[in-house]
Amino acid sequence: MNTTPQTFLRFIAGAALAAAILFLVWYFSSIVVYILVSAILAVVGKPLMKNLATRRIRRWQIPRSVAALITLCVIWCVIGFFCALFIPLIFSKIYLLSNLDLGTVIQSVEEPIAQAQRFLNELFAVPENGFSLVDSLVATLRKLIDVQTINNFFSSIVGMVFSSVIAVLSISFITFFFLRDEGLFNYMVTAIFPDRYHDNITRALESVTKLLSRYISGILTESLLLMVAVSLTMRLFGMQIADACFIGLIMGVMNVVPYAGPFIGGVISLFLGVVTPIEGMSVGQTILVITCSLLVLKGLDDFVLQPTLYSERVKAHPLEIFLVILIAGSLAGILGMLLAIPAYTVLRVFAKEFFSQFRLVRQLTEKI
Repeated sequence: MNTTPQTFLRFIAGAALAAAILFLVWYFSSIVVYILVSAILAVVGKPLMKNLATRRIRRWQIPRSVAALITLCVIWCVIGFFCALFIPLIFSKIYLLSNLDLGTVIQSVEEPIAQAQRFLNELFAVPENGFSLVDSLVATLRKLIDVQTINNFFSSIVGMVFSSVIAVLSISFITFFFLRDEGLFNYMVTAIFPDRYHDNITRALESVTKLLSRYISGILTESLLLMVAVSLTMRLFGMQIADACFIGLIMGVMNVVPYAGPFIGGVISLFLGVVTPIEGMSVGQTILVITCSLLVLKGLDDFVLQPTLYSERVKAHPLEIFLVILIAGSLAGILGMLLAIPAYTVLRVFAKEFFSQFRLVRQLTEKI
């Protein structure tokens, strides 16, 4: 297709508009996050909301405001239930780390460290007194598990609680109206654009809602199953229920971050194994059990199932998804990897609606 001056000007205008919108989204990022979280919660609660809104108690039909309020309360009750289960576990482990005796921990894994020391000395031809792996590990652990760091974390909890209260109130208020007034989110988005683009925006929002709903439901289901599988596996090896559930929680939560999340979750799980080894096992045996279990449960998932799952649910090639995640991670770290697939899905849908005359756009969006 030949690019005419009108097409080029349209592309420039579209790019300028997209840049302006992205700047506003960045500038008001906290408000945008509240709105997006509220929209997701509204999508999750939509089936219950519709069911309640059509219910009749004798001759009295439940008003949409009451149905929306009940749905919102159910959503927060479910979230509160999981928080009540796992937050005490998290804080107990933080307290345990703050009182950790690093010398005792190093002694418990002295033999594996000595073997690693000998291997490094032979591999790099380092004199025996030239480098101490034990001293390096102790120095690193003291930086990671520092009493002052733990105290700073606890002192920052007050600010976190205050911010969380504001976020919960704001999200609850917005979610209530998204539930009560069906189509309100779509109306807010279409109001930004000229009338002649309303049909394109409406189609794009419908596609985005469908694709992201499938993606979110899929990743949440996968994370929940992983949490249960890891917890049960750890329990089968004799780990205490609290520790097994904690490792399962960490792996399930970190699983929402592609590729990097499971690795970080695995490192945290190994720290827990060092601090509280399985009864009847040494620290080295506990670390071996945790490492092998997580590799078996996550190895196939990370490199085979996850790319396929993401690609099927957002209609993109697995390699395409992998490259997008790598680019987002290099630009914005863990947060970028977390938001890479949703953001890329939105960009593809809107590109299909407004720039389908370009061959590259058609190739990237042909499955949508």
